[in-house]
Order: sequence, then C-alpha cells, then structure tokens
Amino acid sequence: MAENQTQSPPPINPPPPVTPANPPPPPSPESQARQWNMLCHLSALAGFVIPFGNMLGPLVVWQIKKNEIPSVDIHGKAALNFQITVTIAAIAGLTVAFALSFFCVGYLLFPVVMLIGLAGLIFSIIAGIKANNGEDFKYPYSFEFVK
Repeated sequence: MAENQTQSPPPINPPPPVTPANPPPPPSPESQARQWNMLCHLSALAGFVIPFGNMLGPLVVWQIKKNEIPSVDIHGKAALNFQITVTIAAIAGLTVAFALSFFCVGYLLFPVVMLIGLAGLIFSIIAGIKANNGEDFKYPYSFEFVK
C-alpha cells in the first residue's frame, strides 16, 4: 500500500499544436462582380430601414462600383430605375386613393398600393438571386429614368 502512495500520477501531455488551415483563396473577379450585382438589387431593402432607402441603396452601390465593374453599371441602373418607378407608382396610388376616399371608393385602392410595394420587394429579391447566379433580369413595367 505504501507503494501506491509514492507513485506519482501519469504526466498529462499538452494537446498537439493547432495548425492553421489553408487560408481561403481570394475571390475571383467574376464572383466579386456577381456579388456587387446582387447587392445593387438587394440594397433596395434598405427602404425598410430608412425613408427612400429603396432608391438610395441601389444609387450608392451603383455610384461606388460602376467604374470598376462594368456589369454593376447595368444592374445598378436597372435596380435604380425600377425603384424610382415603384416609388412614383406608390405615391401616385396613395394620392389617388386618398382623394377618392372622400367619395367612399378610394378605400378600394389602398390594397393596390400595398401590392405595388410587395411587387417591388419580390422583384428585387428575384433580381438579386438571378444576378448572383450570373443571369440578367429585366424588371417588368420599369421606366428608364437613368440611362
């Protein structure tokens, strides 16, 4: 029994050193272009955070990268033109709905204005996904304000 008490516990070895994994390769220029193209469309979601952010988001992204990446110039203009169109349609719809509400028929137009906003959201997301896949997307019913 005295023999067991004099034995020291087995040594604890430190864990092996952690070797860092290989750093990821830098993104290709094509993948960067697709990400910026997608950001042109999805930056319109800033309209949920700040007033008129749906137009400011695409405008800022387009202005920052249009000279570096040629495809951002095309996608940025398309996104900005669509968001301007949606904003004008929504404001005009609200104005007409409010004016006609005095005659008890304008209330029927308020759901139409909501659908305009919902269409703006859905088409922006679809365009962002297509841009990330490297595909082109033509917004429906979009006027060309910025050429």
